[in-house]
Parts: sequence; C-alpha cells; structure tokens
Amino acid sequence: MRLIDSHTHLDDAQFNVDRAAVIERARAAGVERMLAIGTGSGPPDLEAGVRLADEFPFILATVGVHPHDAAKATDATFERLRALAAHPKVVAIGEIGLDYHYDFSPRDEQRSVFAQQLAIASEARLPIIIHTREAWDDTFEILRGEWRGAGIVHCFTGDAAQARQALDAGFQLAFGGVLTFPKAEAVREAARITPADRLLIETDCPYLAPVPHRGKRNEPAFVLETARRLAEVRGQSVDEIASLTADNFERLCLRGGTPNG
Repeated sequence: MRLIDSHTHLDDAQFNVDRAAVIERARAAGVERMLAIGTGSGPPDLEAGVRLADEFPFILATVGVHPHDAAKATDATFERLRALAAHPKVVAIGEIGLDYHYDFSPRDEQRSVFAQQLAIASEARLPIIIHTREAWDDTFEILRGEWRGAGIVHCFTGDAAQARQALDAGFQLAFGGVLTFPKAEAVREAARITPADRLLIETDCPYLAPVPHRGKRNEPAFVLETARRLAEVRGQSVDEIASLTADNFERLCLRGGTPNG
C-alpha cells in the first residue's frame, strides 16, 4: 500500500518527546511520503518544514506564512520565501490563505500577505496549499484575481457546492479526519463527487485525529483511517484510494517523481 500524508505539522511541540517514533510508526503503516508544512510558528522562522525534509529522505516540505501569522510578515519575509522556494525539497507554497474564525491577524493584512505569496508561488512555478476558514468567498475572490496555477484546498470541510467551485478553479481537495466524523455527511458527499484524479488525503497532525482516534493527538500513521473511510464513501478498495491519492500528490507536487523536477 502506497500512502502519502499530504499535510503534516511534524514540527509541532506535541511531537518533541517522540517525533522519531511517530515517523517510524507512519512508515510501518505504509506511509511512503509525508509533506511537512513549513509555516511553523511564523516569521522570522520559515524553515520548520525544510529542517525535517533535510533530515528525512522521505519527507518533503513547503514554505509559507499562515494567515494567523500574517501580521508578522515583512519585506524580508517575502525575500526569504523566494529563496527557500528554490530548495530542492520544497514542493509547494503553503499553507496560505485566510482565517476569519480566529482573526489572529487583521483581515486586510491576511489578504495582502496571501496575495503576495501567490505571486511568489507563481514566480517559483510551485503549487499552493490553501487554508480557508469562514473566509471562503474572499479566498476565492483573491484566487480568481491573482492565481492561474494548481494547488490543494487543505482539510476540505465544505459541501458539494464548494467542492465544485474549488474543482472548477483547478484545485485538488485534501480530505482529513473530519471525513470520518459522524456528523460530516456534507463532507462525505463532497468526497463522493470529487473526480478520482483530484483527491488527496491528509492528517493535519497533530490536529483533527480521525475516528477511532478522535480526541487524541493525530499522527501520520492515522492517515490510513481516512483512506479507509474514503474508500467506503466512494465504493473503492483501500488500496485503490491509497494508490490514486499517492499518484495525485506526486503528479501535482513532484512533477514526474523528483522534487522541483
């Protein structure tokens, strides 16, 4: 079985006591690759994902400023992002976008930093990983004006109509632990209608652990539970879901099998 966890926060302090063991459990569960999201605790440190990718050959990285940290971004931040985008194991810019639920950064700053990072991704010819929470309309308004490339809507928790909007805009949809939650039927319907070549799976660890681990710290090995639930939803085998989501990730982020290739 070829599993890829397309969204992890393995740099999180919750993994400080057993990070190596967590990674080993993922490998034992069949997780072939993990994508380490590089937003970390925000600027000036932009290398949370790169450090992990440099240490482990099967971990890839992103770089970016999360909307929570938009207020920390400076001109130097964007220059550093441009430089890091050329790192051989950086395969996407993200997670970037808008978060109007917490509003940890002012919304005008979130929008500005989002747009500037779209420009960097375009220059680097890298896909983007979108975080959007209670900001769907503004997120896609900016994308319509500023983005002509590919990307992932991470931790998709919308309905079928939002799924169609994202798909029409050219995005892949990444489904995580929420897909397994008992009340998440709208998310499961979105997963049913998503074309096979546009599906991804993720954990967003250490957050949003899937059933039967709900309420615990999430980790990449648990992506298997999301694959199992997605297989049930779509009437496919787990092996089929694992294979096609791995292929989709590699086609989007590896461009033929090698980082920045």
